Amino acid sequence: MSMKGELSFFLGLQVKQMKDGTFINQTKYTRDLMKKFGMEASRPDINFAVGLCARFQSTPKESHMTAAKRILRYLKGCQEVGLWYPKEGGFKLIGYSDSDYARCRVDRKSTSGTCQMLGNRMVSWFNMKENSIATSTIEAEYIAAGCYCAQVLWMRQKLRDYEIEEKQIPIMCDNTKYISTDKQLADIFTKPLCESRFEELKNELGLNELS
Repeated sequence: MSMKGELSFFLGLQVKQMKDGTFINQTKYTRDLMKKFGMEASRPDINFAVGLCARFQSTPKESHMTAAKRILRYLKGCQEVGLWYPKEGGFKLIGYSDSDYARCRVDRKSTSGTCQMLGNRMVSWFNMKENSIATSTIEAEYIAAGCYCAQVLWMRQKLRDYEIEEKQIPIMCDNTKYISTDKQLADIFTKPLCESRFEELKNELGLNELS
């Protein structure tokens, strides 16, 4: 609450504050998107798809236009989807790091993706095509983990500003010793998934419609 009243809209995000948590979505943004046919990769569920299409924006082909329209159809069907931030729960910072080895058919580069969870709330996420060509799956995973470390160190410093000290921050990379592939939340940022797996990860990350 501020002198201007309760926050309800900020930088394209609609904010609904309730007793048990806060719900953030982009319904207005999605509707505007339908009108002007522009795109941004801010929503986690379209982050990978939009990023992939953006790689070909300088020389687009008909197949890329088809993919873009498919994203728009998806957005039209889930305009009310947003991120749920419950008030209850801890503040343990944990990160998920993943890489899809040599997925790009043009230059054989891998795609890295990470997300950071503060308790059961997703607070940061991104994906990017790696700059160098990895020669193995392990090398691609190391590159992704390196990107994650830079982000998580910044987040740890921000938490210190709020007097929350995180001494040990786990990095969940693809490795049967630490995390199995079916528990890897960052999968949604690095590769295309079947519908059931996609919906499962959306729920795990707190992407739902406000009922």
